[in-house]
Amino acid sequence: MANSGLQILGFALALIGLIGLIVGTILPQWKMSSYAGDNIITAIAMYEGLWMSCAFQSTGQIQCKVYDSILQLSGPLQATRALMIVSIIVLVAGLGAACMGMKCTNCGGDDKVRKSRIAMAAGIIILIGSLCAIVACSWYAHDIIQAFYNPFTPVNTKYEFGSAIFIAWAGSFLAIVGGGMLAASCPREKSTPKYPISRPPSSKEYV
Repeated sequence: MANSGLQILGFALALIGLIGLIVGTILPQWKMSSYAGDNIITAIAMYEGLWMSCAFQSTGQIQCKVYDSILQLSGPLQATRALMIVSIIVLVAGLGAACMGMKCTNCGGDDKVRKSRIAMAAGIIILIGSLCAIVACSWYAHDIIQAFYNPFTPVNTKYEFGSAIFIAWAGSFLAIVGGGMLAASCPREKSTPKYPISRPPSSKEYV
């Protein structure tokens, strides 16, 4: 049977990863304006996220605008939004199942083998959700890299990685580690010792 301390640690890491994914999804700093090769120093820094774009001025003022239409968004951005939402929902479901399968909880009955199987299934669910988040972040990052190295992209419209994408990456990796720890709760069948079959003594042994 898996150690309860390992399950608690895996649950905690997956919960921290979920918080990181939620924060990373909400923040608008998925990509920020890059001035590489530009001799013009501007007083405005542009940031774009999954839900809005923001302009940070040197005076400290922030102006954000929510995207007007979903149909006007690029394909990678729409896919990233969908995958991040699916990832968060799946992680919430996995953590809920983990609460029922952990040894330190009273949910899910007193059958230790059954609880271990529930914890293992919860770990697999968390792993699936974490992989969705990693695919989303990597897809978005690939789109940023392609646009940055595209020679036809104007210098003043190039972007680099923002802090939000690193937060989402860190949250997904923490969730993967936590899900792996919970998935290690696979119950092991107790091996029954095999004894030789005792036979009644025959009548020849008494002669």
